[in-house]
Amino acid sequence: MEMTPMMQQYMAIKEQHPDEILFFRMGDFYEMFLDDAVTASRELGLTLTSRSGDVKKNPMCGIPYHAAESYITKIVNKGYKVAIAEQIGDPKAKGLTKREVIKVITPGTILEESALQSANNNYIALVYETDEKVVLSGADISTGECFYGVYTGDDRLQALYDELYRIMMPELIILGEPSFLGDLKAFIDMRMAACAFTRIEEPVKNVDDLIIQHFDVNNRPAGRSASEAVATMLGYLHDTVRTDLSHLSQMTKLDFANNLVIDTYTLRNLEITRNLRDGGKKDTLLDVLDFTDTAMGTRLLKKWLEYPLINIGQINQRLDAVEELSSDFILRGELKTSTKSIYDFERLLTRIEVGSANARDMVALRTSFMALPAIKNLLEGRKSQLLQKCHEGIHLYEDFVNLLNRAIVDAPGLTIRDGGIIKEGYNEELDEYRKISRDGKQLLQEMEEKEKEATGIRTLKIGYNKVFGYYIEVRHSGTELVPDHYVRKQTLANAERYITQELKEFETKILGAEEKIVNIEYNLFMEIRDTIKAKLGDIQETAKHIAVLDVLTGLAEAASAYNYVRPQLLNNGQIDIKDGRHPLVERILTRDLFVPNDTRLNHTECEIMLITGPNMAGKSTYMRQTALLTLMAQVGSFIPAREATISPVDRIFTRIGASDDLVSGQSTFMVEMNEVAQILKYATRDSLVILDEIGRGTSTFDGMSIARAVIEHIREHIHSKTLFATHYHEVTDLEDDLIKNYCIAVKEKGKDISFLRRIIPGSADKSYGIHVARLAGLPKAVTQRAEKILEALEAEGSRAEDIPLTKKQEKAKAVAEPNDMMASLFGNSISDELLGMDVMTMTPIEAMNTLYRLQQQAKEEAGRG
Repeated sequence: MEMTPMMQQYMAIKEQHPDEILFFRMGDFYEMFLDDAVTASRELGLTLTSRSGDVKKNPMCGIPYHAAESYITKIVNKGYKVAIAEQIGDPKAKGLTKREVIKVITPGTILEESALQSANNNYIALVYETDEKVVLSGADISTGECFYGVYTGDDRLQALYDELYRIMMPELIILGEPSFLGDLKAFIDMRMAACAFTRIEEPVKNVDDLIIQHFDVNNRPAGRSASEAVATMLGYLHDTVRTDLSHLSQMTKLDFANNLVIDTYTLRNLEITRNLRDGGKKDTLLDVLDFTDTAMGTRLLKKWLEYPLINIGQINQRLDAVEELSSDFILRGELKTSTKSIYDFERLLTRIEVGSANARDMVALRTSFMALPAIKNLLEGRKSQLLQKCHEGIHLYEDFVNLLNRAIVDAPGLTIRDGGIIKEGYNEELDEYRKISRDGKQLLQEMEEKEKEATGIRTLKIGYNKVFGYYIEVRHSGTELVPDHYVRKQTLANAERYITQELKEFETKILGAEEKIVNIEYNLFMEIRDTIKAKLGDIQETAKHIAVLDVLTGLAEAASAYNYVRPQLLNNGQIDIKDGRHPLVERILTRDLFVPNDTRLNHTECEIMLITGPNMAGKSTYMRQTALLTLMAQVGSFIPAREATISPVDRIFTRIGASDDLVSGQSTFMVEMNEVAQILKYATRDSLVILDEIGRGTSTFDGMSIARAVIEHIREHIHSKTLFATHYHEVTDLEDDLIKNYCIAVKEKGKDISFLRRIIPGSADKSYGIHVARLAGLPKAVTQRAEKILEALEAEGSRAEDIPLTKKQEKAKAVAEPNDMMASLFGNSISDELLGMDVMTMTPIEAMNTLYRLQQQAKEEAGRG
């Protein structure tokens, strides 16, 4: 098929971007063709058309360029990549307009404000396997963050998966051909189905150049494989974003030596930053503690919750600041009032860096700068080290405030190419052209009145559009009065448009001024942006300290609002909590009071709490509570308790609840055993382990055996502080100097029971399962029958043959018994003969004859011969 020059140009560009949907600029539209058009029409709800008239052979669709952002956001959020091909030649020049791709937008590189959730990072990550090491590198170009981690040893893949689940990136780059590629894809499909994959065959060639370009000598990744991973990621970002990325200059190494490790299971089970229902923030620990006033603060709080500390000195620095703020209501209120005026510094600065900032961003920046002096003054002379560091790290930008006050209008438009963004009085040349433009509008009004008088056409009006310029519009009813020197320019449904020589001369003069105004404003804006860009690193430092202050103030507000107390941090291996409360559940309970409970775990008196009691009584809530309070303390937060002494733990493990992993084909029991295996493999003496109802996914004796063996293994080999809830009362005989029995207090009155939600020493003597079934609304006949069966089993030593029969079962048994008796009375001779046969020495014909004879004999004995 012969293609037009334009389609040849399209196909040449598309060949360079086969994996992206190509947005091909044509005038005021972005057009898509062929397979891209089919995909875009399906995902964006666009109508397919065709220049040739055959939609099936030559499909195309398009979107207005001024509305492209919303369409791009929608399709990128579905995991697609978009290449933007712009007209870079003069559209008015003869011949084919030159076009080329100016940027590629992917899920991990999108910068449109509407596409980014302010409280979440938008990470892109890269995985690279080399020399029995797995390297993870990542960045959020919207905030300027970069990180890398190197994982070795037998648990390297689990550590990698845990980190990927934490960062929850929308795009993952796979460098090379990792040996675990299949498992990695299965994990991504199961935990983050919206993640897009990008494959890169080998590291970039200019590794050292990219590392030196972005990071100073103190910020560079350690080791060649880490440098290759980081540089390849940076190379990909340069190839896609195609703009200045020098704001990616601070490198963080992921090193869990300084952090409490939270694996994927624990992060999910405890609902720390994402709930189990839909993965959202609602009803999570983050939701409860989030009193931050800035997007930067919310993102930092999320990081603190996912990476708690283990160093007591660092934890106490945070607690000191929270205590100082929580005890000063006036200071806290004034800080929050000022902080609320601060926009998302990090993303504002990124838009300035990459050249996508508009005048509204500058207004937001000015408002943010104006809030800083009050905050700095409020932090003057504070006692805690972190507040002192915030005071020192927050810089003032009075020169920028003055510049932006003089230059940018208070309510600018969205685009910087249409003018209307620079204030009067800022630039003399701009003011002169504006005067011409204003005078021109007056002249235009006078010209319209003059033409009305001269022609007698009262409905005549002078208008303007970008396509035809200025024109005189006359309704069809008045065309008979149109003078001969009017030249027809356009015919409309109910009017005609004309041009005159005088109007042409006016257009040249006025449009020259309008064009000059727009160009001058654009250039002035670029100068202002570049002036601020020169101090980007300094402003980024201020943004970081504002985020820290916001989190500390928010934690203090939570402590005050919820009546939290400061935990005491010690290194004696003890967790001692008095009247602890579950931070999430107590917020949800609006009508009932939450029943507080104590927890005392150590390596001398109670290493394992063995908790028995009925379901629904609160065992799981209590265990989660202990884990969450420990985690909150290590974050640097006050906690819901009367008092608490906590020794930092190195890891928190949880095995809670039942869930099928259907995507990977694993049953509830297999998921449970996988989680238990992880715990027994990696838990240490300094870990906190939460195990809930181990073994219930299999038979009673299997499950009880597994539960007992797990407890014994932890007791004899690991010695981690452990909360172990079980409905197998038989394991309570394990109580010794380090294993202590506890149960949920229950109040009984006849067949009615009340769960008191209180943890007390001792073991439960009943499971109360039938009581719970009754509360759940099972039919009365079912629960009554269950009670009879339970009584028989308890009385007869759990023999199945002692279970009382129902009336239907008794009737069926009476009918069946005569036949059963007959079979036992008359079947002995046949049985004796069968037992005496040597089957292995019989020929086939002998076997057939014998079987026929035995059948005849059986018929005679049964009276059927």
